[in-house]
Amino acid sequence: MFFVGGLQTRLPELDDWGRTPEASPRTLVLEAIRSRDALLVYGTNGALAGIGKLRMDLNTIIELSHEFGGTDYVKGGGGNTSAKDESVVWVKPSGTTLKGLTRDRLVGVSRPAVEKLFETETPRDGAAREEMVRDLMARAVVEGAGRPSVEAPLHHVFDATYVVHTHAILVNGMTCARNGAQACAELFPDALWAEYIDPGYTLCMEIRKRIDAYRAEHGRQPSSLILENHGIFVAADTAQEIREIYGKTLGRLKEVCTQAGCSAELSLGKAATSPQTEARIRECFGDDAAFLSSSGWFPCVAGPINPDQLLYTRASPFTDEISVENADRYRAERGYAPKVVVADDRVYGVGTSQKNADLALAMAQDAAQIAQLADAFGGIQFMSDRARDFIESWEVEHYREKVIGEN
Repeated sequence: MFFVGGLQTRLPELDDWGRTPEASPRTLVLEAIRSRDALLVYGTNGALAGIGKLRMDLNTIIELSHEFGGTDYVKGGGGNTSAKDESVVWVKPSGTTLKGLTRDRLVGVSRPAVEKLFETETPRDGAAREEMVRDLMARAVVEGAGRPSVEAPLHHVFDATYVVHTHAILVNGMTCARNGAQACAELFPDALWAEYIDPGYTLCMEIRKRIDAYRAEHGRQPSSLILENHGIFVAADTAQEIREIYGKTLGRLKEVCTQAGCSAELSLGKAATSPQTEARIRECFGDDAAFLSSSGWFPCVAGPINPDQLLYTRASPFTDEISVENADRYRAERGYAPKVVVADDRVYGVGTSQKNADLALAMAQDAAQIAQLADAFGGIQFMSDRARDFIESWEVEHYREKVIGEN
């Protein structure tokens, strides 16, 4: 028997992942202690793993999420944040924006269950592996109804209480550049740099090994993890430390870019909107272009440079003359309709919802800003065809896009 808040209850039976079966009194136990700002968590051996008391900490991670959820740091559902104690890591659910994150939307994941994930043998086939990992992570959830961020296991690997992962434009000006690795080593010698690795399980497994190696060499974990063609993770035990690390990192990058004459400010063309052009786009691309969002012309990036840009804008914009024949050719060659169309000195984001169209345009502009900054580090570096194929077929990214478009 176990006593919680004056209530007497028995510990439920547990499966191998420290989870209780549907018929167990797990809900009763959780509700009995939630009013005391705590959460009861069971370990994988069936023992009580701990009672986490993170109400103040969760308020802090919500504040950090809103602070680093601006367009200089992320767009759409990009980036993720977390707070943790010994037993639970609370993470942003997939598809939720950092700006829109609320306490009730955080997903609590059992850290003992996540640790078991690292010990589980997975299928060699990429799709089967990711499906298995997704299911195992769903079973590890102890609080919340959303799907945990795909990078939740990586958040668990960091010892620090808080982790804030963003795709900051200034950072990706370096990570998406040909000389990004060299620049990172020179500017941020204490950071852990990693070449491009497929996001999800593969990234988490590989980075765990590298964090362990970093600890063995330096006697501590890195506070900054910088990923090629991806973004940055910052880990610390206080919100102030998170802010200071980001401030120093972005400040140094801005200094270097300014010295090189590179700016993130995007110069847009002045061409006015054209109802005739919009009508032609809708006629040629049908339901895929039911909604439009446009701006004056800017130099669209010709290929994929990071997963978010690839997800929301596709690998390349449509730049041919707008005609049914050219639209059909684009679809036939790529297997999908474009999400960015360049026509009559304007750039159009197109989509099946207004939100998707707005995001397509915003991410195309984000990529153009990154390309401008990348000139300070040797010029833009595109993702490989293999990396592109993985993202385009990855169920996790399609789920995130779907959630963002519906909210």
